[in-house]
Formats: sequence, structure tokens, C-alpha cells
Amino acid sequence: MSGPMADAFAPMAEFLASIGADLPATPSAILVVTAHWEAPVVTVTGGTAPELIYDYYGFPPETYELTYRAPGAPGLADDAAALLRDAGITAEVDPAHGWDHGVFIPLKVMYPDAEVPVVAMSLRTGLDPGEHIAMGVALRPLRDRGVLIVGSGMSFHNLRALDDARSAAEFDRWLDTALRGDAEHRRTSLERWTSAPSGRAAHPREEHLLPLMVTSGAGSDEPGTKLWAGAIGRTAVAAWSFD
Repeated sequence: MSGPMADAFAPMAEFLASIGADLPATPSAILVVTAHWEAPVVTVTGGTAPELIYDYYGFPPETYELTYRAPGAPGLADDAAALLRDAGITAEVDPAHGWDHGVFIPLKVMYPDAEVPVVAMSLRTGLDPGEHIAMGVALRPLRDRGVLIVGSGMSFHNLRALDDARSAAEFDRWLDTALRGDAEHRRTSLERWTSAPSGRAAHPREEHLLPLMVTSGAGSDEPGTKLWAGAIGRTAVAAWSFD
């Protein structure tokens, strides 16, 4: 982007650009759980070259001309859906659905050469925390194959209160404590996120928090790690990883 928006998101872009170097190896593929796709049945993209969905408004003109030509991964999509079904979670593959900005924007910064195959996965309508944590648990075996599971959302997502620094900081502290425990601690904490300090102030609607719950579920019993603590203006935002 250009102009003030570029300045606001520069720290986040710098963090995203550093992720590849911090990983032990280049992923065999990437599965992105995106906050911008909800479906009655959990759905994964199965196309070989998905189109981009420019599902944002009011951004600079150049952001509507972006491209990201990473290959799709139909085989991974089938395997992800099968793992979900084996866990009792209804899932399907959609060969025609594209990649929204929750998929191609972070990946364009993380892997600009677009060489790593990508599959996107929806949230499930109803937005139940426990269900999404269970989705992550079901997908955990993919990590043994070198698949990087990315939760693409935002730790604070109240666009009408981006200047509410107090609520953002308060929720960030709670979230960090919730994620620094073992898998059971993370699960029980995240399932009760609405009772967290400033929980609903940070997320009037929880779709941007649920991708984090999927990735926590996919993690091991080791505590989560805060990879990055930053801000957009006065709003604290952060990113975590799970071994």
C-alpha cells in the first residue's frame, strides 16, 4: 500500500516478512484458516489455481490489482477434509472457491515468490469456540508432513473502536496468559473468551478470533509463544505460534 495506511501496517508487514526465515524449513504447503470465509460446513479450497477475492473496501487503488499465483493443493484439501470427517466434523472440498484477502495478503508478504502450495479453510457458521479448537486438533497430523497451519484473523477486531487502547491492551494481556498454558489450559480459556476482560470490546463478533483457536488446537501440549507484539495506531495487536 501507499500513504498513511502503509505506515500504519508497516510493523505488521515487517513481522510477516520475517516468518519464513524463523521457521526450521520451508513448508511443504500452507493451510490458511481465514476469518473472511464462513460456511455451514467446514470447507477447504480444492482448486489448482484459485482466483483472488478482493473482499475489502476503502483501500488504495493498487490493492485491487494485486496478484498471488501460488499453486493450490487439491491433494492436501482432500486430506484435510478427510481428517476432519474422521474426527466427526462434517467437511467438504470446493474446487471453485477463491482466496480472500485473509489468505493472499499475509502470504504475499510471507512468501512473495508464491512457490509454496496453498489451501484455504473456512470457519463454520455458528462460530462455536469448542468446534474450532476441535478442528485444529483434527488437522494436527498435517504438521508431521511439513504443512504450516496459519490462523489468519486479528487479535483485536473492533473497527469502530481502533482508538480504544485500554480495551486492546487489556484483552491482549488476557489472551497472552490464555495461550501460554498447555493445550488443556488454552482450550478451557479460549472457550470462555467472552468472559475475558474487554472480550466483547475487542471482538464484537468473534470471526477474527476463531482462526487463532484452530491453530491453538493444532498445537502440541507446549505453551504457546508470543511471536510478535505490535500495534495499529494505538491498538495493540499480536501473533502467537504453537509447537
